[in-house]
Amino acid sequence: MTRVIIVRHGQSSYNTERRIQGRTDASTLTEKGRNDASKLGKALSNLSFNAIYSSPLQRAKHTADIIHSELASSAGESAVVQVSDLLLEIDLPLWEGMLTAEVKQKLAEDYRTWHERPHELRMVLNDAQGTREHFPVLALYEQAQQFWQEILSQHQGETILIVGHNGINRALISTALGISPSRYHSVQQSNCGISVLNFAGGLGEPVQLESLNQTQHTGETLPSLRPEHQGVRLLLVRHGETDWNRQTRFQGQIDVPLNDNGRQQSQKAGEFLQKVAIAYAVSSPMLRPKETAEIILKHHPSVKLDLQSGLREISHGLWEGKLETEIEQEFPGELQRWRLVPAEVQMPEGENLQQVWERSVAAWQSIVETALTNQFKTILVVAHDATNKTLLCHILGLPLENFWNFRQGNGAVSVIDYPSGLDGLPALQAMNITTHLGGGVLDKTAAGAL
Repeated sequence: MTRVIIVRHGQSSYNTERRIQGRTDASTLTEKGRNDASKLGKALSNLSFNAIYSSPLQRAKHTADIIHSELASSAGESAVVQVSDLLLEIDLPLWEGMLTAEVKQKLAEDYRTWHERPHELRMVLNDAQGTREHFPVLALYEQAQQFWQEILSQHQGETILIVGHNGINRALISTALGISPSRYHSVQQSNCGISVLNFAGGLGEPVQLESLNQTQHTGETLPSLRPEHQGVRLLLVRHGETDWNRQTRFQGQIDVPLNDNGRQQSQKAGEFLQKVAIAYAVSSPMLRPKETAEIILKHHPSVKLDLQSGLREISHGLWEGKLETEIEQEFPGELQRWRLVPAEVQMPEGENLQQVWERSVAAWQSIVETALTNQFKTILVVAHDATNKTLLCHILGLPLENFWNFRQGNGAVSVIDYPSGLDGLPALQAMNITTHLGGGVLDKTAAGAL
């Protein structure tokens, strides 16, 4: 497995001024940007990197140098920072240096395209190459693919660090997972946020997004909302651990309760979210998520907990209660198919993923509608591994073939925003945050059966 840690540069002068940066190199790190880069370096200091790649733009390179010095001071040595032009930020030549508000006002039509159909944004450029059409987002995705094709083959089985920008980081994560350029704004990246990708091989081979946009090391519990956010935020949590998770025994719809570790994980998730103003909560009716939700809500005594049966775990049918070895014996080859082509597997006397999709997405949409109708800003949703993975596919516009692309640890928190209500596209702000469970940057929860 090749582990890739992707981080965004620290806060820059243009970030604070709300200016479009693109490839201009006029923007420098602020004092907060430098301090957060130092905190980021400390958060990564227990990891050993075989290579560090940075964008050549000074806001990213300066962040990489600060991280490098933190890594070197803790480990005594560290891979040198290599600069790659394939990590340059999105190229927005006609907007660079302008205030976002100015672009919104003067180029209203283009700005709307950028927000609603980013893959269709077109700029007509007159430069040394003559008059030409430039599609910034599409060009960025090609650049990201090229980076992966060059880099992954050089680092099989290694751990590498990438220090980039908001746009290129989104494109790197999206091209790794197969997320369409039309969903460019659906993957968020905060200053000094940490994302972790695990590659089985090269681009196009299995890949797992272990976590997205962790910001806890900077002192920010959850990624902050943009000022223009008018919608709703959902905190999607997986239930705490059960004994069957620990034993890798398939649970499905057998109502297994939390074990002591699972209750502890739920308490830690509750402490992590205690200062978040939760307005409403929904859980699968099964024991393990319901108890997880109740423990988290001890910090929010006035919040009502609703139960939605559409959020139940997948029914594994005749697999339930069995260990992987027992399933392999009784249903030879089926476990392998479940791992390779999950969307094609019909659980014997149970469900398939399409059925899980239909009921869980219907429940999810009704939760968002309830929140919007009642003007609830932040909602807690507690469910299961397969349910959550199915919902993440839905949120990012991915087919069920991508089910295994997402990791969901016991007690992990993911953050989904609907900045423009149900009509606009949702944004995955953060995914599989497990720092509150004591494992540091990496997810150390039990990776048991569903």
